[in-house]
Amino acid sequence: MNKRKSIVFRYFALCTAVILISFICLGAVLLLVSSRYFIDEKKSLMTKNTEALVAFSKDAIDSDPSGWKEAVTTKMREYSLSSNADFIMCNKSGFIIYNTAAGENSASAINESSLSDFSEDCTYVYGDCAGSFPQQLHLTGMSFKSSGPLYYMIAYSSKTQQEDYMWNITEIFIVSMIGVLAVAMFLVYILTLKFTDPIKEIAAVSKKIGSGDFSVTVPDYDVEEYEQLSNAFNDMAASLKNYDTMRNSFLANVSHELRTPMTSMSGFVDGLLDGTIPKSEERRYLKIISSEVHRLARLVRSMLNLAKIEAGELKPNLSTFSVLEPIVDTLVTFEPRIDSKHIDIQGLDVDRVNLYADNDLVHQVMYNLIENAIKFVDEGGYIRFKFTPSGDMTVISIKNSGEGLSEDELPLVFDRFYKTDKSRGLDKTGVGLGLNIVRSIIKLHGGKIMVRSVKGEYTEFIFTLPNKPTDE
Repeated sequence: MNKRKSIVFRYFALCTAVILISFICLGAVLLLVSSRYFIDEKKSLMTKNTEALVAFSKDAIDSDPSGWKEAVTTKMREYSLSSNADFIMCNKSGFIIYNTAAGENSASAINESSLSDFSEDCTYVYGDCAGSFPQQLHLTGMSFKSSGPLYYMIAYSSKTQQEDYMWNITEIFIVSMIGVLAVAMFLVYILTLKFTDPIKEIAAVSKKIGSGDFSVTVPDYDVEEYEQLSNAFNDMAASLKNYDTMRNSFLANVSHELRTPMTSMSGFVDGLLDGTIPKSEERRYLKIISSEVHRLARLVRSMLNLAKIEAGELKPNLSTFSVLEPIVDTLVTFEPRIDSKHIDIQGLDVDRVNLYADNDLVHQVMYNLIENAIKFVDEGGYIRFKFTPSGDMTVISIKNSGEGLSEDELPLVFDRFYKTDKSRGLDKTGVGLGLNIVRSIIKLHGGKIMVRSVKGEYTEFIFTLPNKPTDE
C-alpha cells in the first residue's frame, strides 16, 4: 500500500496546523488580556461606586441622624443595579446594617477580623472576608465615620460574572476562529494547488523527454526558485537533445566507417573467389584487403580507448620523463615521410623539459598530432615545437606550415569522425578519431588543448600537460 503523501496534502496540512496553532495562541492571549481587563474595569467601577456611596452616606447621616437609613439603602440599591455588583454596609463589629443581596450566597455578618483589610482609603481584595461569604469574591471596601460611629461600605461581585464574561468572549472568538479558519483553509488549498502547478508541468515535460521528445521545454515562471529550476531543467533537456544528436551522429559515422572497408573487402574477396580478379592482380588486392583490416582494427581500438577514458576506467600511470622522448620516437617512425616531403623539424634543441604524465598516453598524443602535422605540411615546409613551463603545467606547441584551416573548420577538428575535405583526399586510412582521442587524453591529465590557424600559412595545436605532481 502506498503511504506517500502528495506535496499538496503536506503543504496544506502544514499551513492549516500553523494557522490553528496561531489561533490557539491568539485565543490564549486574548482570554488573558480580557480577564485582566475585566478585573481592572470591575475594580475601578466598584471603587468609584464605593467612594460615591461613602460620600453620600456621610452627607445623609450628618443631615438626618435619625432617618438616614432609608435614603442610604435606596442609593445602595440604585448603585447595585447600575454596576452589576452588590453592596453591604456594616458597623465595626461586622453587623450588617443593609445588604443589597440576599440568599445563601450572601453574608449574614462580616467577620470582624476581616474588616482590618479596609481603611479610609478604598481597598481592593479578592477573598471571602474570613469565611463571611461562601465563595471567593471581588471586594472593595472603605471605612468612614459620621456623627461618631464607625461604618464600613463594602462592594462585592462574584467570580461567576467574570466567568460569564470570559465565556462570552470565548464563544465570540471560537465562532470567529471557525469562520476565519474555514476561509483561510480554502484559500490555502487553492494557493497550494497553484503553488504546485509548476511542479506538475515539469513532471509532464519530464515524461515527454523520457519518451524521447526533446523538443519540449519548461515555461518561464515569475517565482525565482521555479525560474532557476526551469532554467536548469531546460539546460538539461538541451544537453540531452545534443547528446541524442551526437549519439545518432556517432552511430551513423561508425556505421559508415565500418561499412566502407567491409564493402570493399567483401567485393575484393568475392572477386578473388569467383575469378573475376586475375591471378596477376591477387597480391595487390590482398594488400588492399589487409590495409582495410588494419583500418578496422584501428577504429575499434580507438573507440575502445575513448570509451575507457569517458567511463573513467582508464587511469593514467604517472611518471616523470622528458617530453622529447615520445616526440623523437614518433619522428623516427615517420622519418621516411619526413624525408620525402623535405620537412624541416625545428625547436628540439632545448634543455631537458620534464613531464609528469602517462608516458604511453602522451606518446599516443604526440603520434596523432605529429602524424596530423606531417599529413598537412606543405612540401619543403616546417614542423616547429615549442615548450614553455608555466607553474605545474608545461605549454607545448606543435606548429606546421601549410594550407591551414578555415574559420568554419576550427570548431570541428576535435569532433569524432570529423575530417576536412582536404583530409579525405590525403588520408585514406584515418578514421577521424585521432584528435578526439588527443583531447580526451589531455583532459584526463587535467590539461587543455586549442587550435589556431591562418588559412594558407600554418596550423598550430597548443596544449598543456603537468610537469610535476600536484595535490588534488
